[in-house]
Amino acid sequence: MPFPRLVAIGLLSLAPLPVTDAAAKPRTPKGAAPKAATAVTVDYGVALAGLTIGNAQLSGAFEGTRYDVGVSAQLTGLAGVLTSGQGQARSSGTVAERPLPNTFAIASRTSSSGISVRMALTHGNVSQAVVTPPLPDMSDRVPVTAAAKRGIVDPTSALVMPIVGRAEASDPANCNRTLPVFDGATRFNVVLSYVETRQVEKPGYSGPVLVCNARYVAIGGHRPDRPGVRFMEENRDMSVWLAPVEGTRVLLPIRISVRTQIGTNIIEATRWTRSGPSVAQAPQGALPSGGTSAQASLAAH
Repeated sequence: MPFPRLVAIGLLSLAPLPVTDAAAKPRTPKGAAPKAATAVTVDYGVALAGLTIGNAQLSGAFEGTRYDVGVSAQLTGLAGVLTSGQGQARSSGTVAERPLPNTFAIASRTSSSGISVRMALTHGNVSQAVVTPPLPDMSDRVPVTAAAKRGIVDPTSALVMPIVGRAEASDPANCNRTLPVFDGATRFNVVLSYVETRQVEKPGYSGPVLVCNARYVAIGGHRPDRPGVRFMEENRDMSVWLAPVEGTRVLLPIRISVRTQIGTNIIEATRWTRSGPSVAQAPQGALPSGGTSAQASLAAH
């Protein structure tokens, strides 16, 4: 199911991926004055059909137009005992009207199998993609064309949502966008649309969030007659809640919900931590680093 793989970074079936120090933070172009970086860490709990099955963490660094984002995830409890699912993904690039990734790497590992993907990109256009082990050849698999690998975002970069134009962080227009995602093997669109604005209160963040509906549209690399693909294309029960990162012009997911064939998968923030320079007027709803420590709660839904 490609869309859950996007929003949950493999639904916690990833494997650890070594990250070099050079990729640990955005680089300042040679000769340019250094800019203070903003760092944010979001811890998530993951539940499936009402049962807690794991945790995940998103860590991002934003310096000028540069970004570097990593996601780690691990199954816990009985699910962890049965599958040992864990992993990590990372991407970096620049942010304009949308993320323009330069590098992407992801790996997954369970007790019985593993897979990794590495991609190199130029301004969001794929120049190289290596999947290990390679996907088996299937006659019914829709090919991914060269054109479909241009102007894409990788699954990790897709979690970085630039604020539209001169809009405020709370503007509903920030929901209305299409994410052209390529994960190294499959190409699909995630079409977002505005539903409503809600108030949330969590450790480190208190304020409004945008609630966006999501639709999955298969483009290439998929097998159209597979039940899972048909289920996702017909799925109308997917959403993402977006919160602003103070000191930047980006929003990050604070809650993701996807109905699957075995129950609803919910990835929900349990703590939001930000460090870096404050701004004279933060995006509406954002708190300074070290803000509220109240119990995590959501408006009724």
